[in-house]
Amino acid sequence: MRKILLLSLLVTVISVLQSCKGGRDDGQLVGIFDRPSWKGINPYGMAYIPSGTLHIGGGDEDITGNYLQRPKSISIQGFYMDETEITNNEYRQFVQWVKDSIAHSLLDHYYELENGEQVLDWEIEIDWSDEALSSMHLQGDDKLTGGIEYDIEQLKYSYKTIDWKGLANNKDQPRSAFIEEHESVIYPDTLCWIRDFAYSYNEPMTRNYFWHPAFDDYPVVGVDWKTAEAFAAWRTNLWNGYQATRKDGVNSEAFRLPTEFEWEYAARGGRDLAPYPWGGYYLRNAKGCLLANFKPGRGNYPEDGGMYTVKADHYFPNDYGLYNMAGNVSEWTSSAFYENAYGFVHDMNPDFKYNAKDDDPDAYKRKVIRGGSWKDIGFFLQTSTRHWEYQDTTKSYIGFRNALTFLGRSINDF
Repeated sequence: MRKILLLSLLVTVISVLQSCKGGRDDGQLVGIFDRPSWKGINPYGMAYIPSGTLHIGGGDEDITGNYLQRPKSISIQGFYMDETEITNNEYRQFVQWVKDSIAHSLLDHYYELENGEQVLDWEIEIDWSDEALSSMHLQGDDKLTGGIEYDIEQLKYSYKTIDWKGLANNKDQPRSAFIEEHESVIYPDTLCWIRDFAYSYNEPMTRNYFWHPAFDDYPVVGVDWKTAEAFAAWRTNLWNGYQATRKDGVNSEAFRLPTEFEWEYAARGGRDLAPYPWGGYYLRNAKGCLLANFKPGRGNYPEDGGMYTVKADHYFPNDYGLYNMAGNVSEWTSSAFYENAYGFVHDMNPDFKYNAKDDDPDAYKRKVIRGGSWKDIGFFLQTSTRHWEYQDTTKSYIGFRNALTFLGRSINDF
């Protein structure tokens, strides 16, 4: 009898709750009930950067830099940022995924969904000795050893983006006119270690830096801007594929390169007007120890503990929990470089973008890099210093990290 009473009470409570919400057919405006759930995300290896304001530009008078980095007050929406630069081992996950996807495709490892779509079957084991994969291998005189050697030029990743600003300003045109297809060779350019420095013995870095386990936790380099964008697109698809299995909401363009203004805001770590991420005016602490990986003095490279790069989580993080926002490797941002950009960008989530085509003039291909690197002098480590590189070039001192816009109110808003 007690169980029957409890069951009856439960049914009554459910009925009351349903009547309070309103049914689908009772004439009330109640919204749609079968929407995906959204619990927010807490991405592994990322730190939350709260919404806030800051003064960009030089903290002290800098005559030579005034034109490039004029002081300006801006506001930034909350976002996540990788705690470290993307490491060799993290990037290797991308390379391995592309390599496996090409192999599955060549071996015709597909299965059909209910809607008739053909998708790769990742559960089938790959036989890497299969002749069907020969197009992935180096042939003839290009081979150095007797075993299988892979042609890294075949490792390409394709994805699509949409030009939202172009679409917003040309609403009378079809959406297809603003969908852009991209394809990038995604294996890092390991030869940049030799090409960047004339009359310098860096062949061991070319041979070992990306693949040897000794460098797994070091920042990936030799990746141009386009390939960094491809990595972000792949990372987004990887995440959204997992979210779909949970029936959670997805974000079509989740992971991305940070804008240069987000980057500077995150680098300051809440210390407005501070010249370095650690807040001080100097590159050494009170004990005389160097606080970042760069080129001290007139070229005493190993004095700071790293001849070249160091591990991505070396040195102390800033107050937002971000490592190496000064030194180690410079970092790509999504922003196009224009000398006087600070003079006209908006003060709310400012940005200046231009996705240059291959046949555009070189001046259009400049992208902002920030943070300075292991081969730079201290000036480039300042949070306000702007610099640039061509989007289609690879360097042994440029890497990247991803950002992710926080959806909804900021975490710090209650």
